[in-house]
Amino acid sequence: MSKALERREKLRESLILAAERSISAGGLAALKTRELAREIGVANGAVYNLVEDVDELILRVGSRTLSRLDAALSSAESNGPASPAETLVRIAVAYCDFAADNLELWRALFEHRMTPGKPVPEWAIGEQMELFRHIYRPLAALFPKRSADQLGVTARSLFSAVHGMVLLGLEQKLIAVPVEALRKEIAAIVRAMVDGLAASPSP
Repeated sequence: MSKALERREKLRESLILAAERSISAGGLAALKTRELAREIGVANGAVYNLVEDVDELILRVGSRTLSRLDAALSSAESNGPASPAETLVRIAVAYCDFAADNLELWRALFEHRMTPGKPVPEWAIGEQMELFRHIYRPLAALFPKRSADQLGVTARSLFSAVHGMVLLGLEQKLIAVPVEALRKEIAAIVRAMVDGLAASPSP
């Protein structure tokens, strides 16, 4: 790699890290390219020599967030009883903990909207979808007779339920729930959903 390319890659990494710090501190609204450029020591316009646009910059920060979330879910998946139901509970609680510990970065994953008419890149969609394996695997062990499509729908439904609880529970408003209480409620709901799925006929 030439020195010019090496310098560009270092600046690009610095830009993404600076954007991550900015979002972590104040959410997406705090992200200002002029301030980021000043922080990494380049002209404002030079930011767009490092990333295509603000959408890509936010997605690159999101990629780092998803990587850390993946690691947290992997740890939860393997750190405890091997029963699929309890694995799902651990994964759900780990998701809650990650969101609470990385609130603005986690929110940014769902609050960011691409520029109208611009699709989400395939690489970003792939990273998001890859995380569903943490839910899919224990569900496949619980319900071996269900098809891949059926398991996929169930995985998304279970995620939606947990995500909704976390989203509302961590709102810094009257509806907010203390994190420890939220963890217990999520564990109870996931166990109840798994029991309900086990008791119902296969679709």
